[in-house]
Amino acid sequence: MNWNAICTVYFKELTDTLRDKRTLITTFLIPTLVIPGIIFGAGFVMTKVIKKAQTEATSVMIIGAENAPAIAAGIRENEKFQVVDAAEDFKEQISNKVIRVAVEFPAGFEAGISSPEAPDIIIYHYQGEMKSSMGRGELRSFLTNYRDGLVADGLAERGLPATIAHPFNVESQNVAPPEKVGGNAFGGFVPYIVVILCMTGAMYPAMDLTAGEKERGTMETLLCSPVSRVNIVLGKFLMTLSASVATMALSLIMFAVSALGAAKFFAGGGGGGGGAGAAGEGGGFMMLIDPWGMIGVFAMIVPMAVLFAAGLLTVSLFAKSFKEAQSYVSPLMIVVILPAVMGTLPGIELTWKTALVPITNLSLVCKEMLSGVWNWHYIAVIFGSQVLYAALALWLCVKMFNRESVIFRA
Repeated sequence: MNWNAICTVYFKELTDTLRDKRTLITTFLIPTLVIPGIIFGAGFVMTKVIKKAQTEATSVMIIGAENAPAIAAGIRENEKFQVVDAAEDFKEQISNKVIRVAVEFPAGFEAGISSPEAPDIIIYHYQGEMKSSMGRGELRSFLTNYRDGLVADGLAERGLPATIAHPFNVESQNVAPPEKVGGNAFGGFVPYIVVILCMTGAMYPAMDLTAGEKERGTMETLLCSPVSRVNIVLGKFLMTLSASVATMALSLIMFAVSALGAAKFFAGGGGGGGGAGAAGEGGGFMMLIDPWGMIGVFAMIVPMAVLFAAGLLTVSLFAKSFKEAQSYVSPLMIVVILPAVMGTLPGIELTWKTALVPITNLSLVCKEMLSGVWNWHYIAVIFGSQVLYAALALWLCVKMFNRESVIFRA
């Protein structure tokens, strides 16, 4: 290897790449706009939607209101509820989001209250739908308070304290620091986005430096130069790697800046008044992530960037035109996205088995590092395997570049 020749090829390709608008967009513009757009856009929309859902009265349909006139009257008088006329198709109306919830009182409900077997009240809701879930919670809270009031009145009539029914209270307290809570909640999102942008950053330079040069007819000129094939391919590889690393670094920087700004923005009620609630129990830790974890994510993804750069160069080298290279490279995005998504799923933890799954292991270990958890044995195994995969990909890239049948494929 001749580093002077490699640097010459590298700077030549760097100059050409900086003139390519597509590469500049994927390397600088997309990370600069996508990360803040996702964080601020999603946060703003979320706070607006949640605030609107909380301020709206819950539409409730009462089935069998004649069986519990007192409770039904209490629901109608409560400002949180908007009672609609009963209908037989109430389940369909809930499924179609016409109403949020329905409550059914069985026949003989009031007589059954004082019987040994307590009657059941059924709340019908749409599981997974936010407004229906919120309405179910409000209605359940109302009915629970009403039941506790009946118990307290019954005990008072008999001269007994209310603590007989509730001898103790149960409270919960979070013991994890904010960095771990925030990292656990959002840690899977960071490596997922960074891995995707890392590949996207290497995609267009790799295609342009191989298939693009073939299409322009400049590949033959470059190969006729006194520079050896190894130096040429390493120069092109370093250029592709630079674009990938630049995209990754810019993504992490923009995430850190946007996270800090979003935390202050929503904590200060900048989200249209809905941010205050989000910044309370749930939003206060929203963007608190271990800063050393961000550095760890960068270090762990660098070998992945080498793998992407070498792999994309190899695949693009088989194409005869830029358009053909796109058809080869685009399906690879699915191969990267699927294991990256696996690392964000709840219940998927870092073990010796998952540590051997490419990309998924990276998402899991980065998620833990962002939470402030450093499992050095897993980190060493994952980093070592990533380096091995990257070295094999670079070796294959150099080998393919030295084959005339690949470069000048008819």
